[in-house]
Amino acid sequence: MNRVTQRLSPRTLRGRLSLVALTTAALLMTVLTVAFNTVMDRHLQHQADDELRNRAAAVATTIDTSGPRVRVLETVNDSLLDANVWIYAGTRLVEKPPSTAPDSRLTQTADRLAVLGTRVCTTVEGGGPRFVRLCSRPVPGHRSTATVVTALDLAPYRNSADTLLLASLILDAVMLACTYALTRLAVGRALRPVRTMTDQATQWSAVGSDERFGAEHHPAELTLLGASLDALLDRIRTVLRHEQQLTGELSHELRTPLTRIIIELDWWRARPRSAAETRATHEVIAEAAQSMRTICDTLLNDAREGAQNASTAPGATAVAPVLHRLVENLDSRKQVKTVVEVTDPELEAGVAPALLERIVSPLLTNAVRYARSTVTVSARQLPGGVRIDVTDDGPGVPEAFVDDLFQPGRRADSDDGHDGAGLGLPLARRLARAVGGEVSHAPGHTPGARFLVNLPAG
Repeated sequence: MNRVTQRLSPRTLRGRLSLVALTTAALLMTVLTVAFNTVMDRHLQHQADDELRNRAAAVATTIDTSGPRVRVLETVNDSLLDANVWIYAGTRLVEKPPSTAPDSRLTQTADRLAVLGTRVCTTVEGGGPRFVRLCSRPVPGHRSTATVVTALDLAPYRNSADTLLLASLILDAVMLACTYALTRLAVGRALRPVRTMTDQATQWSAVGSDERFGAEHHPAELTLLGASLDALLDRIRTVLRHEQQLTGELSHELRTPLTRIIIELDWWRARPRSAAETRATHEVIAEAAQSMRTICDTLLNDAREGAQNASTAPGATAVAPVLHRLVENLDSRKQVKTVVEVTDPELEAGVAPALLERIVSPLLTNAVRYARSTVTVSARQLPGGVRIDVTDDGPGVPEAFVDDLFQPGRRADSDDGHDGAGLGLPLARRLARAVGGEVSHAPGHTPGARFLVNLPAG
């Protein structure tokens, strides 16, 4: 039954609203039609009763009850007054309509009304589809009492009632058709802005547009809808931006191990190699591949935790081994010396090892890239945290570029001969903030540049 109802119900909102309006109008018109025709039936019946009482009153003027016997006086219009009239002296029939038999249903009904001796009306079947209305009127006297019973054929009144019922049904049908058509038209026009907003939202979400609906020049309902769509578009744009950011960060971080793999393969294919050299090449490629896997896992886990609003950092990591490993694997120029200074060999940071590498690695890569001779990586314990400083003796960060230093895709000089994409520093800061830390630049340091990494203690 539910499936049949679902199949028969309209699929569109306009159709459903139109059906609801049609059903409501049909119920209302049914109630009004029944009430109207009931009132009209009673009104027509009252008209018939009034005519019967007037005729009875006219006939009563021709009856003499002053003597011991009831006498019916003859008048000029006697034939008209005698039509459908019964006159009783007490309960004895004195006069009846000429066309009515003594044992007919009408006469029997008139006899019962005469016995009652009060003003009363009733309706009886007069044969076939005809109905007849009868009313009695007592005529009191000093020495005798009479009763007049008049009858009236209700066919004209019934025809009038049937005509009114048919006319009201036709009017109801026309009104329902107009209601359905006008409701569909009105709902369609009312929903047109919604359809337009839906199309615009679909288009804007596909391209990540900055366009928004706002709250101006809209009804209250559409203002709420526009606000909801704007919030949805903002979330979609944020997701797209995060996807683009993740893609850029992955490509940026995977570039170094991938370059190592390509270099090793080119070196190995340059001339025949010994078994030892081949094993060494395999080890370097395996190490670079494992590094790529670690990078992918670290960034994807961070993105997944960020989407779930989970920013707690698992476990603790010894800082010194991670820093030494980063320096050993660093593709450094020969004239740049990299120094690791850790005051406490047991120093631990409250982050995973792979995440610590991804935070420090971009800072260390940039330092080696721009340093003249020396890069220093130091780590020390702070109250409630760990501080890692990466310092170089290069030209430093241009003062005009300090505000854009951590903006994704921004570089101080795109023609400086380096192939950076401007994503390393923003990635380091984002990963540090994800675990409750921070990456910042020390603007007062000279010469060169110093970047500060603050992480929770392990």
